[in-house]
Amino acid sequence: MKPTLRAETLVSRARQVLAIESAAVAALEARIGDQFVAACRLIDTCTGRVVVTGLGKSGHIGDKIAATFASTGTPAFFLHTAEASHGDLGMITAEDVVLAISNSGEIAELVAILPMIKRLGAGLIALTGKPQSTLGRLADVVLDISVPQEACPLNLAPTASTTATLAMGDALAVALLDARGFTEEDFARSHPGGSLGRKLLLHVEDVMRTGEQLPKVVVDTSLHDGLIEMSAKGLGMTTVVDDHNRVLGVFTDGDLRRLLDKPFDVHRSKMGELMKRNPKSVQPKMLAAEAVHVMETARITALPVTDAEGTLVGALNVHDLFRAGVM
Repeated sequence: MKPTLRAETLVSRARQVLAIESAAVAALEARIGDQFVAACRLIDTCTGRVVVTGLGKSGHIGDKIAATFASTGTPAFFLHTAEASHGDLGMITAEDVVLAISNSGEIAELVAILPMIKRLGAGLIALTGKPQSTLGRLADVVLDISVPQEACPLNLAPTASTTATLAMGDALAVALLDARGFTEEDFARSHPGGSLGRKLLLHVEDVMRTGEQLPKVVVDTSLHDGLIEMSAKGLGMTTVVDDHNRVLGVFTDGDLRRLLDKPFDVHRSKMGELMKRNPKSVQPKMLAAEAVHVMETARITALPVTDAEGTLVGALNVHDLFRAGVM
């Protein structure tokens, strides 16, 4: 076995990497000051978008920073630095703010487009390890992301420096998120496919059953016919309604099990006598997540959906909420 593949060697090297990168991120805290505030204000007053640009490993980090901005309420996109000088510079307007990433601040492809960015009148924020570099001198705001050493034992591969850059990008995005009062609902609107998006955007009316799928009987319906209705609709319960379709009560699978301990006639017993009055219900405009909370609190698995007057308009159970991804 190679000496470098021994367990103690691998563990030692990994711990060293984490220590170096942790120290690099921790060192940024002391640099959060006037320049950071200026960067946040420049982005906040921007009427266009934040254009994040970088090359190589800085480009990969920049792509992630742009995505974080976009998902937290700051319109942003990533522009590859090398493509910018071959036509993509036209994506930048005077209303935009450019967030340029380069550890050295001297990479040729970036230096070549800086004069054009300045002539356009776009704001320029530099994330660089060399504030006195060409990038640092031309930028409106400079955020110092320098590190004393890379985690790479050769001190060559971007490791600690890219981690520090990503952390500074996160700091900008989250500080702006907080300053703008960005909410969970705002986050959900840009993440409609995620679990949080479903919980905050789906309403009861989006998942409830309606029309012929609704289990309902009247007070004079026999238990026999009520059970047939329950079986046909498959919700584990039936509602009991009056002549105006207002919900008077419900009868559930659990109620049937409890009834087995008592004497009853399946043909003569009436649903109005056996139903549970004043049942829990939800309204169609409520969030589906609120329906989940009602079910969990009351320890039930199905709910009628009523309007403000108590009229039956829908019904749902835990399976409907599971399928919708809310539970």
